[in-house]
Amino acid sequence: MVTLQKMNAQEFQQYLEVAVAEYAKEKALAGNWEENESLQKAKEEFSRLLPDGEKSENNYLFTIVTGDGERAGILWLAKQSEEKAFIYDIKVDEDFQGKGYGKQAMKAIEDQAKEIGFNKIGLHVFGHNKIARSLYEKIGYTTTNVVMEKDI
Repeated sequence: MVTLQKMNAQEFQQYLEVAVAEYAKEKALAGNWEENESLQKAKEEFSRLLPDGEKSENNYLFTIVTGDGERAGILWLAKQSEEKAFIYDIKVDEDFQGKGYGKQAMKAIEDQAKEIGFNKIGLHVFGHNKIARSLYEKIGYTTTNVVMEKDI
């Protein structure tokens, strides 16, 4: 069983260093940004979304913790409207992948979101991330939009 603990400043800085680079890479891989500009754009995006770091209003940043007290990953939930929250990021650390921690964290964030007052959660998943898409479908998320493109 996992729990979600609010990120502290040190955990946030560790998360930010990795997340910005990973986001830049994903956006370039998906063809959304040119590789040479992706890191700067990712930094700007994170600064805009989290102007006050882990204390940014309407953002809920958590460390995923196992029953044994080990850090298993992170989860970032943000208010999108009075009724809807949006998962900006969920990462299960490599050593903990494939063991059900992602599924447990998703259930825990649903409970947390209900406590805050939300009744709906959205998320984005890159089309090439088939493992994440499969998990979200198994736990009841439905596709609301599909964006496709082709190089010609």
